[in-house]
Amino acid sequence: MIEVVFFASLRETLGSSGMRCPAVAAADIEQLLQYLSQQLTAQQMQDLSAPNVRIAVNQQLVEGNIMLSDGDEVAFLPPVTGG
Repeated sequence: MIEVVFFASLRETLGSSGMRCPAVAAADIEQLLQYLSQQLTAQQMQDLSAPNVRIAVNQQLVEGNIMLSDGDEVAFLPPVTGG
């Protein structure tokens, strides 16, 4: 299983702190996003796929389409605001 975690405003927008995805359905980030698009509404996917949302795999920020393995944690991080 892939553990998917939503942080901060994404958690509020999506109404969930996370979900699990079968590893066979998510060999990489693109496949994970395809799986999530079947679980979430179009608006939720738009929020999750915004260009300023960062992705971390096993607590390391990543860019691009990387391979995932069973047991990985994928976190979606919204932009940080404050002052």
